[in-house]
Amino acid sequence: MTGARYKRPESVLVVIHARTGKVLLLRRSDDPDFWQSVTGSLTWEESSPRQAAAREVREETGLESTSALRDLKIVNRYSILPRWRSRYAPDVHENIEHVFALELPAEILITVNPAEHAEYGWFDFDAAAAKVASWSNREAILKVKAVQE
Repeated sequence: MTGARYKRPESVLVVIHARTGKVLLLRRSDDPDFWQSVTGSLTWEESSPRQAAAREVREETGLESTSALRDLKIVNRYSILPRWRSRYAPDVHENIEHVFALELPAEILITVNPAEHAEYGWFDFDAAAAKVASWSNREAILKVKAVQE
């Protein structure tokens, strides 16, 4: 089974935002310029993107309550960047990403996983969209902003 050795080429992106108009971003610990929303690959055992989204939120922020997790019905397909290619089976070149949002009443303190992220911040929607590294993350933030307005 490829799952034992390689990452599953299916992931989630979760835009966590507060009713105050702020978006949570995490800065990767391995790249000081790489800011992102909560993201991560589905494990081979997970049966749904929602299950993975809830797990990633817990792992990357310490938030336990994910009942307000909303499937935005956005599915992105993109080429896996060369720096991440070795994590996937040799014949896999694309990833499928499912986009979710999680609204909180206000900005809160979170607990980052230091193996993945060095810090976090709450940014207004436009600043967050400008700060993130990936196009799909940028589009997801702007989609959530449009729904909020």
